[in-house]
Amino acid sequence: MRIGKKLAAVGLFASAALVLSACAPAASSSNDNEGGGEGPESVSVGIITSETGALASYGAQYLDGFKAGLDYATDGTNEVDGIALDIQYIDDAGDPDKAVTAAKDLIGQGVNLLAGSASSGVAAVVAEQAEQNKVVFISGPAAADALTGINDYTFRSGRQSAQDVATAGTFLDGLDGKTIAVLAQNTAFGQGNVAAVEAILGTQGATITPVLVAEDVTEFTPFATQVLDTGADLVFVAWAGATTGAMWQAMSQQGVFDSIPVVTGLGDSITFGAYGEASEQISFLNHYFPGAPDNEVNDAMVEAVEAAGGTPDLFTPDGFNAALMIVQAVKEGKGDVDAMIDALEGFSFDGPKGKTTVRASDHALLQEMYQVKLVADGDTFTPELVATVSADDVAPAEAQ
Repeated sequence: MRIGKKLAAVGLFASAALVLSACAPAASSSNDNEGGGEGPESVSVGIITSETGALASYGAQYLDGFKAGLDYATDGTNEVDGIALDIQYIDDAGDPDKAVTAAKDLIGQGVNLLAGSASSGVAAVVAEQAEQNKVVFISGPAAADALTGINDYTFRSGRQSAQDVATAGTFLDGLDGKTIAVLAQNTAFGQGNVAAVEAILGTQGATITPVLVAEDVTEFTPFATQVLDTGADLVFVAWAGATTGAMWQAMSQQGVFDSIPVVTGLGDSITFGAYGEASEQISFLNHYFPGAPDNEVNDAMVEAVEAAGGTPDLFTPDGFNAALMIVQAVKEGKGDVDAMIDALEGFSFDGPKGKTTVRASDHALLQEMYQVKLVADGDTFTPELVATVSADDVAPAEAQ
């Protein structure tokens, strides 16, 4: 199922017009390489991501993967064809202002290769800085669709929301003539998910029926009944916050799972116990869990992260991919921004999720996705792979 229409108004974010007064510097190195020789002695890379704040766990997963990927791609040397990689790690705490300050400082030092961003709001303003100052930026777990094609300088090392929504559609055997109910909170987050489903699955022939719930509601029985009354072929649930458990309980008690397939996104491992008695009745779309891919790169990443005392999780591949992309950029571009962009556009590589490709036209990262179920494992739940969805089947529409 190829997404056939540009997702225009979904996943949009506010971004301040923050401008660095100085002109963009040349590559940070101890050798100007004016004679077009073998390249600089070193290239500095700024990793700006959430080490504290609400998304600290996402940042930790990213950094675990990045360090494992850097070791993997450089054979433990932190060098690319004799060019040393000087990595600077900065905590943005999920705050766009802090991220901009960090980006400005790094760019002022001569750094022209940035990566990170667990938060879409942070990624938006760093992408803005990248364009204004002509530096390369590789965003991380931030999933907002608007980052794809936002400018010539911004890439992504993870998936985007459109790939999530497209994966939800693969739980149906064709979309033409089907009805999909979207259960969500009546917030910007919920409304955005409704818009995404309409823009992506609706254009494939599905009828989308929203069931929106006020954020302050605590009794969900009427809404579970409303979902049943839609007679939908599939229910897509987009929910966040403290009422999640009560919502799933109401869906179970009203027999929704006995009548209609229910799909939602499976987050990181800390959320596996959040679904209560509904856990084994929900179908999950998924970006990554360690047991999903079956390849040598994933095995190497898992082994390296665990050996370092970490736990591979949802966004670990995003960091690993970023390291592979940085190594590619430096290998081919040797710190020159235009050359590094050329090196990344169309770059296809074996990542933890198998073959992964940077689409040249808009820098979307094409990758496989997963259908998953949770199975009881004592008092906990463990994800189990149901099916792998090919990268082509969930490829986002090309940004215009």
